[in-house]
Amino acid sequence: MTDASAPPGSDQVVAIPDHLAGLRFDQALTELFPAYSRSRLQSWIRNGCALLDGAQVAPRQRIVGGEVVALRADLEETVGDVAEDLPLRIVHQDADLVIIDKPAGLVVHPAAGHSRGTLLNALLHAMPELAKLPRCGIVHRLDKDTSGLLMVARSLMAHKSLVEQLQARTARRQYLALVQGEVIAGGTVDQPIGRHPVDRKRFAVHHAGKPSVTHFRVEERLSQHTLLRVSLETGRTHQIRVHMSHLHHPLVGDPVYGRLRLPAGASEAVSVALRGFRRQALHAERLGLQHPTSGESLEWRAPMPADLCGLLAVLREEA
Repeated sequence: MTDASAPPGSDQVVAIPDHLAGLRFDQALTELFPAYSRSRLQSWIRNGCALLDGAQVAPRQRIVGGEVVALRADLEETVGDVAEDLPLRIVHQDADLVIIDKPAGLVVHPAAGHSRGTLLNALLHAMPELAKLPRCGIVHRLDKDTSGLLMVARSLMAHKSLVEQLQARTARRQYLALVQGEVIAGGTVDQPIGRHPVDRKRFAVHHAGKPSVTHFRVEERLSQHTLLRVSLETGRTHQIRVHMSHLHHPLVGDPVYGRLRLPAGASEAVSVALRGFRRQALHAERLGLQHPTSGESLEWRAPMPADLCGLLAVLREEA
């Protein structure tokens, strides 16, 4: 017999210990094979890739203890997207994990209007084995025009670990956000976010939305602008952009949740710089997590991109 720690993709045979008696078959497999999510294990049970004493049973089948499980981890390709030879800024890479510094303007996942030229397409070219993982191992996303750090799993075990860290809020994500107006002090926004009731392409603070928590503190005060350091407890779509707009301090350059506001008495240089900055001024600067295999606490930092550095330089000169 092999054991439950055998590498993904191999035949794995293990006897169910007595202390799991009474559990459902899918629950027992979750205990025996922690590298895989329960939804994936349930799929394998239904597909006949997980047998109980040589027979195909339902996920709800109760365990008595002592039965033998035969599992074939069927790592079929889960995407049909095209691999493309696109540049990638790889900050860290090992057998389980890749950390990418994503430039502004790069879409993460293919979608309507963006079927090619995405981060996913680039990852498929650089690491073809990612085609067998959910979303090619991408466990969280950044908006197209947000720059900075993003983590990608290279194995099912790592994928499960990273998703769990995000859900448990132990993965540390910290952003730099340049907002309009003078923010007096740091604070927390604890407001639910959901689809905008009128414009379904936008999100908004809404009583029927999902719980959303954003912490922020002042990093630097500028002339009628503030650079904030922001950290997330939750990861809702457009969360920082929505919460800052809710505070009446929208991100500079945000075309969806803000509008261009030139400071009173602004110089020509400031006016030109602000008009020319055509994306939300948001950068995912720091990313921390526990390594999926070693458990080591790791952290990375991505330098601020040139366009945001240039804008800040002009605003500092004005201040």
